[in-house]
Amino acid sequence: MKICIIGTGAMGSVYAGLLGDAGNNVWAIDRCQKHIEAIRENGLRVEGKSGDRTVRINASTETKKMGSCDLVIIATKAMDVVQAAESAKALLGQNTVVLTIQNGLGSPEKVAAILGTERVIVGIAGGFGASIKAPGHVHHNGMEFVHLGELNGPKTPRLEKVAKVWRKAGFSVKTFNDIQQLIWEKLICNVCFSGICAITEMTIGEVIADDNAWQVASGCATEAFNVAKAHGIYIDVDDPIGYVHNFGSKIPDARPSMLLDLMEGRASEIDVINGAIPVEGEKLEVPTPFNMIVSAIVRAKERRLGLR
Repeated sequence: MKICIIGTGAMGSVYAGLLGDAGNNVWAIDRCQKHIEAIRENGLRVEGKSGDRTVRINASTETKKMGSCDLVIIATKAMDVVQAAESAKALLGQNTVVLTIQNGLGSPEKVAAILGTERVIVGIAGGFGASIKAPGHVHHNGMEFVHLGELNGPKTPRLEKVAKVWRKAGFSVKTFNDIQQLIWEKLICNVCFSGICAITEMTIGEVIADDNAWQVASGCATEAFNVAKAHGIYIDVDDPIGYVHNFGSKIPDARPSMLLDLMEGRASEIDVINGAIPVEGEKLEVPTPFNMIVSAIVRAKERRLGLR
């Protein structure tokens, strides 16, 4: 399968490396020139839970002259999906499927508005704890799940075909009939650890071990769970605190991408993760004080760093 991955930061590089190692014709697209040059010259090294391998794949800073692809994966940050979707137009053939994988809320709808609802499937990845160690070199602490669903409607043969490609590359994949379930089950984990780690600069394991940090983190998760329930979204979770504790305990040394972004001088995805919970909670009159305060502190930190 010819696969183009737009946005080969930490998570996108894990996807690119493992999908390429499974025999697919993979193209890595990223605007970081040093990262792309390193992949071209030395291959893409992926180490961590999946092992340690260096994979030869195609790499470029632009999508021009690549031709159509079977699968386009948009793996950018949420704030970059519109630009990524516009660049993906050059990759579309008659049967091209577009898989968009972001944290938080709102990205699939933005991609669909540009590329067409009929092309878009949605992915959620969790429990990887990925980070860029150096140009052309990515590390991931875990490899828990990739969840896939159609943007509109139940599972389809094309969804199962895409899932099979990912499974062949070693990913643990589950397909869903309801994308809201897969989005919110991941969002509960994201709001638990992302904001508090960004503020305290702790690892996930350190947050779990610290009573004060865990009070805030678990409070954020509980609020997200309550908002999802108020929305009428099915969540396969009875105990949100136990759920996020179990999730985080599997990757204790990981730092969420929100913290890594701030450490690298990049704006975070706070507005679509913790910041999205008060917005949705207000619509439903569900109190969300933990997420409101955490979001405000992260935004203040971004302003101090000149990122907002």
